[in-house]
Amino acid sequence: MFKKGLRISCCCIAATFLLSACSPKLDWRVVQSPQERYSALFPGKPDKIQRRVSFQNQELLQSLEALKIDDDIYSISATQIPAGQSSLLPILMMQLQDSVLARAKALGGEVISEDILYQTAAKQKQASKEFWIQFKSKGTSEQWMRVRWITRIAPDGSIWIYQISVLHAKAIPSEAKTFLSKEEYSNFFDEFYPE
Repeated sequence: MFKKGLRISCCCIAATFLLSACSPKLDWRVVQSPQERYSALFPGKPDKIQRRVSFQNQELLQSLEALKIDDDIYSISATQIPAGQSSLLPILMMQLQDSVLARAKALGGEVISEDILYQTAAKQKQASKEFWIQFKSKGTSEQWMRVRWITRIAPDGSIWIYQISVLHAKAIPSEAKTFLSKEEYSNFFDEFYPE
């Protein structure tokens, strides 16, 4: 009888331990950003900051929603180009991408790109590019990033540029694309819906 009770107790303790070990640290929630014209699925409640930045004698609205969980920073930045200023788009996109891609290459890092399709809030498929980036630096830990840039024209003629990214601030045990395509990262990218 004692052995049976001990066995049941051990099973209960083991089950409790396994359930607590499986409890998710990610608390997925839909975040609506009507002013920036998107909805996204974040693995927790992000912080949000907004500011106005000067670019080529124009004042642009820029917002950032970001959340840090363990070694990962999930972030979405949105920059609005005013109506009638579409000539700023290629210059701004080049600067945004170069600030990430050129920095990685200058430090001897690796950049992998792939053509992808994303879905809008209206369920339309649109083409874009996705990047997996390795940052190397002397004296600091290796960092990896998965990033996607999307541009959308709003009904008022303004243009929104979105940068969706996850920065993993630790060396990874496998190839970047495989590691940063795991469910906890893919959910974040696949559930971003611009209008």
